Amino acid sequence: MKTNNHSNINNRQELKAFLSSYQIFTLEEIDILLNNTILRECPKGTVLLKEGEFSKECYAVIRGCIREYYLKDGIEKTTAFFTEGEPVNSFSSYVNNTPSKHFLECSEDCLVTVGNQSLIDEMCEIIPRLSNFIKSEVEQEAGALQERMAFFMTSSPEERLLNLMETNPTLLNRVPQHQIASYLGVTPESLSRIKKRVFSSKK
Repeated sequence: MKTNNHSNINNRQELKAFLSSYQIFTLEEIDILLNNTILRECPKGTVLLKEGEFSKECYAVIRGCIREYYLKDGIEKTTAFFTEGEPVNSFSSYVNNTPSKHFLECSEDCLVTVGNQSLIDEMCEIIPRLSNFIKSEVEQEAGALQERMAFFMTSSPEERLLNLMETNPTLLNRVPQHQIASYLGVTPESLSRIKKRVFSSKK
């Protein structure tokens, strides 16, 4: 029991640091959010959402990495990784109440916030400007997704790897290489060759 209490305190401290990083909330607002935010520890391999399920929850990664993937002819096609500080949900399923077309799975042991529409509405009533903050975050994420899709469509696998090394360098050591290869749109063998070329050119 002591271990659980200690873990809960540490989790709350991580959440407080996460909220404080935005530098827009007052100390009082941070306390309100701390007292009303649901935290969930998810072991590696936990599936948060399956294809065909209706998304009823949205998440934010406090610690860990979550992978988004599709099943195509029985083969997993990784389309996104979400790490610390990033929101995670199946947007079309969540908003339109339609079955999800993809899976969300924890690639590492994760600590996430868990939200739903009723909780979000309640918090926006208590902290009115939270509504504009959430809207801004959603718009930024939508814009970033559009840019990622455009870059993926117009870049080579080597350019995608270089971009990943620049924007999220630790990811290469956090998840299996076959998932990285899938994300970059190549086979694991091709990824190995590309990495050799990239690293040799940097010497």
